[in-house]
Amino acid sequence: MSDLDVIRIDGVSKRFVIRKEKSLKERIVNFGRSNLHKDDFWALRDVDLAISAGSTVGLVGPNGSGKSTLLKLIGGILQPTAGTVHLRGRLAALLELGAGFHPDLTGRENVYLNASILGLTRKEIDRHFDAIVDFSGIEKFIDTQVKFYSSGMYVRLAFAVAVHVDPDILLVDEVLAVGDEAFQRKCLERIRAFQHEGRTIVLVSHSLDQVAEFCDRAVVLEHGHVVTDGSPRDALRTLRADFEATRKEELDRAESKLSADDRRARARFIGISLHAEDGETGHLTLAPGQGMTVRMTIEAEDRVTGDWILGMGITTPLGTVLHSTTSRLLGTTLPELHGTAQYEFTLDGLALNEGEYAVKATLESETGAEIDTVPVAAQFSVETPTTSLGPLHVPATLTAL
Repeated sequence: MSDLDVIRIDGVSKRFVIRKEKSLKERIVNFGRSNLHKDDFWALRDVDLAISAGSTVGLVGPNGSGKSTLLKLIGGILQPTAGTVHLRGRLAALLELGAGFHPDLTGRENVYLNASILGLTRKEIDRHFDAIVDFSGIEKFIDTQVKFYSSGMYVRLAFAVAVHVDPDILLVDEVLAVGDEAFQRKCLERIRAFQHEGRTIVLVSHSLDQVAEFCDRAVVLEHGHVVTDGSPRDALRTLRADFEATRKEELDRAESKLSADDRRARARFIGISLHAEDGETGHLTLAPGQGMTVRMTIEAEDRVTGDWILGMGITTPLGTVLHSTTSRLLGTTLPELHGTAQYEFTLDGLALNEGEYAVKATLESETGAEIDTVPVAAQFSVETPTTSLGPLHVPATLTAL
């Protein structure tokens, strides 16, 4: 284990046994041939990761990819079937709603129980108790049994305990999505404070924008394997491409079950290009305030009739939509589509800040049913002296009064 690493995962695999028997009677009857009535499910296979001190790592992937299982292995809640997990430093974990709380104990009693499990002495808990209750915001209910708490109250108290035990490593699994907006903001501010203090954070979240904002590294898991490990931008681009491929497969499967009359019209984008105001084409490099034209070529095998909809949008590399419009929003009725046709969207005065951007193209029927979508149809850059952050370019000055 490197001196800079606080978490090291070497060749870790985790197997769960899925039993097919539905009752105790079936288990007894099938006892002698139990292997015929169970399946092995490998939640993780041969995972290797090293996480250095002070980093914030996001674990992302589709449901069932092994993210939460990996976090539980790091937290010591589960033991690996194969491989090893090495940790250095005090660890606090928010892995499940109410994990570590006893429902028949009061909030006060659970604070002492939970904090002692996390390694604090009675004197340390006494010293932090008022701050924990104040952070949680549930002082009125601190002497109520936690089985009467709402899900939001559970999370408030659990997070308050976790961040006050002075952890070197904080594990967070999606629980922040449960609290209200004000509490989420408070939690995210505390996570930022932990980052400035050089603590290590491992975060599981389905909010990809949150991962992009807070993490300096992202790991994509699929079917228990690490498929991408790198910058959040690269990892989330891979994940969104996988989501898009899965979505298209589901659409194709659903369509194959429909009758010929109910199937969507077959049409697709065969060419999308960007053109600057000065005639330049290809991968454009624009200045703030410059415009461009998005030219789309569509090929339709079937006739697309009615008020069908052509759309485009501008997105960040992480997929956040900054601008979108459609033929319907622009009040343009398009003629029947058959064979090959070309259309152009002209965008005047793009007030974008320095960075990389992508163009998304969509083709829908008059009912809004998808015909074709290209999430990253073309890409362009904006270059300008950096005087502000974020995708929006707004000239600003500062004057002393």
